[in-house]
Amino acid sequence: MSVALVGAGPGDPGLLTVRAAGLLREADCVIHDYLVGPRILALVPAGVAKHDVGKRGHSTSKSQGAINELLLACARRHRRVVRLKGGDPFVFGRGGEEAQVLAAAGIAFEIVPGVTSGIAVPAYAGIPITHRAASASVAFVAGHLQDGPGVDWAAYAKVETLVLYMGMQHLAEHCTALIAHGRSPDTPAASIQWGTLPQQRTVTGTLATLPGLAAAAGLGAPAITVVGEVVRYRDDIRWFDNRPLWGRRVLVTRASGQGGRLAAALEELGAEAVLAPLQRFVPDAAAAVDAAPGHAWIAFASSNAVEAVFARLDQLGRDVRALPPRIAAVGPGTAEALRRRGVRPDLLPDTADAPALAAALIAAGGGSALLPQADEARPELADGLRAAGWRVSAVVAYRTEVRAIDPAHLGRLDAITVASAATGRRLRDALGLEALRASRIVAIGPRTAEACTALGFPAAAVADTPSPEAVARTTATLLGPPI
Repeated sequence: MSVALVGAGPGDPGLLTVRAAGLLREADCVIHDYLVGPRILALVPAGVAKHDVGKRGHSTSKSQGAINELLLACARRHRRVVRLKGGDPFVFGRGGEEAQVLAAAGIAFEIVPGVTSGIAVPAYAGIPITHRAASASVAFVAGHLQDGPGVDWAAYAKVETLVLYMGMQHLAEHCTALIAHGRSPDTPAASIQWGTLPQQRTVTGTLATLPGLAAAAGLGAPAITVVGEVVRYRDDIRWFDNRPLWGRRVLVTRASGQGGRLAAALEELGAEAVLAPLQRFVPDAAAAVDAAPGHAWIAFASSNAVEAVFARLDQLGRDVRALPPRIAAVGPGTAEALRRRGVRPDLLPDTADAPALAAALIAAGGGSALLPQADEARPELADGLRAAGWRVSAVVAYRTEVRAIDPAHLGRLDAITVASAATGRRLRDALGLEALRASRIVAIGPRTAEACTALGFPAAAVADTPSPEAVARTTATLLGPPI
């Protein structure tokens, strides 16, 4: 048995360390704080025991004593326990206390540092906590006054840059104390809530004005406050909250694996991606692999079909040599799924749709094709080939399971992405035509846009290529400058 005290970083999943990600994939028990986001927890394999012990400031939560007891009990029951803490375990994270408990019990442990919020959050707000022209010293201060020995404000007032953790409830007291101990009331100051995440909000002012400005803006926990001349640099080097989709909320309805790629592309441009998959795809490619012999081509019309077929080959201990000798892909996304499997398609049409793929196959010749597809696939590809006299085996490779969404949980949406005609139908059933007609719809391609129009809610914009990146760029163009 062993325990890893792991820092999850400040929130952005991209700031998770390689070691931390590897331990999460190997864990059979995870004990996590409430600020650890769902995209980080998604790295934990299905079936692994997870315990949310989040400490939520002054609200009801597990005591540190109860967390210590759970940590010991899980360590004795499981092979690999990950204690996942926001930020860094040893920076106001009580990781030192938990390590002492494990050491006293004779349980092996390791420490995996994380990116602490006091460095990352100001950086994402465009505030360098040190700068050769403004600050050569920085102090990190726990802002919850009721804990520990208290704060020596007289000493901290002399430090060029102060970074206050967990202090929003006492922000006015902190600022007043610093001014009382000699810091100028005109010293620049900033509070940043939900730093490194799409919900990040930043309020800047001075020691004298920041408490009122933050209160007026409704800022609360979790937040970091920075005091010092370095705050002035935000106007020059802010980068995270001025991207094209900053402040926008975009609904992503693709199934979980594909939805993650689209969410990442939207968030790269600054959006908050609202994940609400309307379906999930279940591989069922046994018949597709069995039907492979004797065909000149296998034509993949989606990345889901690629994943389903190759998952079946893996189960059988076989590889691409079990498939027909020539491989076609409908578009760049499907081709990329093949390349991830070490396969380059022999044929890729100029236009990413079924009629273009059928025409390209007919022009290439061969006379027969295996089409692994969804259980609800449209017939254009198979019909086009059969009309040209081809022998076609259109075989189900994956099935679609519908998921319900609660519109009340979605909140304000600036745009809705639609990735297929089937998704459009489910979206209409889930949200209703009135809501969709009042929304800005972004379709992944012309065929999906046609389906949306036929369903009664025309798309406001259509991606030029059927890829997550193109959908994100099209959404940014549609919505205009950041808000």
